[in-house]
Amino acid sequence: MSETTRRQLIVSGVALAASAAMPGAVQAAMGPNDKFDLLVRNANVLDPSQGLAGKRDIGIRFGLIESVEAAIAPERALRVMDAGGKLVTPGLIDLHAHTYPFGSAIGIPADELVAHQCTTTVVSAGDAGANNIAAWRRFIVPGGRTRQFAFLHIAVAGLAGFPVPELYNIDYAQVDSTARAIAENADIVLGVKVRMSENVIARHGIEPLKRAIQACVASGVPAKVMCHIGGVADRALMSQILDLLRPGDVLTHSYSGAPNIAGEFTNIVQDGKLLPAALAAKQRGVIFDVGHGGGSFDVTVAEAAIAQGCPPDTISSDIHVFSANTPGMPYLPWVMSKFLQLGFTLPQVVAMATQAPARVIGRVPKLGTLQIGAPADLSILEMVEGPVGFVDTRNNKREGRAYLKPAGTVTAGVAFGRPYQAPFSVR
Repeated sequence: MSETTRRQLIVSGVALAASAAMPGAVQAAMGPNDKFDLLVRNANVLDPSQGLAGKRDIGIRFGLIESVEAAIAPERALRVMDAGGKLVTPGLIDLHAHTYPFGSAIGIPADELVAHQCTTTVVSAGDAGANNIAAWRRFIVPGGRTRQFAFLHIAVAGLAGFPVPELYNIDYAQVDSTARAIAENADIVLGVKVRMSENVIARHGIEPLKRAIQACVASGVPAKVMCHIGGVADRALMSQILDLLRPGDVLTHSYSGAPNIAGEFTNIVQDGKLLPAALAAKQRGVIFDVGHGGGSFDVTVAEAAIAQGCPPDTISSDIHVFSANTPGMPYLPWVMSKFLQLGFTLPQVVAMATQAPARVIGRVPKLGTLQIGAPADLSILEMVEGPVGFVDTRNNKREGRAYLKPAGTVTAGVAFGRPYQAPFSVR
């Protein structure tokens, strides 16, 4: 078989896998006596993908959104959940999380995050490399209800060795094995993660990022880079990183204020000024992702970058066993709340945690929306009004006027908690 034919088959397989994940195309129409599996009533619906806002009832059948109406009679459903007027959005999507427990040194089970995040889809950001992605796929993903995707680390062992830096030895960055692993898992692997901080790569300069891009290209399937920044080795390297990223690649920890080993501030805002290379990257379609984490969000950097033309495209948590215990509390709804404080509207903030990351994932039709036929993934949130204090990862404080509080989650049409479905099954 030629290399071209092999790649065409792989790409076709990705498309088939995506269509298999969405049976809506062959879903039987509801008859007059058929009932919704779940009816979510009294929802204050907000779906930026459709410009939809207001009180709605949501009928769910066969794991999909079947109906969104002003009112649906309760007797039309097998189970009824009363949202009590709370905010109901498409299921939140965390583009940068760490959800490889037992295989990565920092991973949390994805389902364990649901109560704190209302996340229905998460992306494991470099927890696994080519040598251990198979175990994540076989033993971790099938055992949970949360949808999962991954960026594969360019280092073959991923983050299994944390806190030992994975790329002080550049030989761990293996292009060929990473490319093969991307191609073999293209339905669930989005591309390659590379951490470019000096305390991870030492003085290897731009080489780790070059290898990550090479692996994406060599895989022969659509693949993006997720590039972690924060304390890169020197100021010039930051511009080189930005110049190398391609449209659709993801720059994560975009608003990091972490210094390099010498204590120099080398990220996208230097001396209060946004780097021209950052604005150019934004303009050509590089995705600017928040990736708050335990040390990667400086509100003063965010304020400067946003004012000078680089607002975020996606809001993500970088939640893991260490960041989850930090004062910045990088759970996704709390991070979203910080961007309300920064002046973004609620629809904008919700879009950056639903519609926008769904586009980056690009594997499941209608993910990140409440359109008819979309996956029945819902996040139920309470908008708590009143004074609230926020702190970033460098102890800068800001005062806000509201925050989002998790109140419930439905994934693939089945609620976490009551009302319980019988028989209990998701997918």
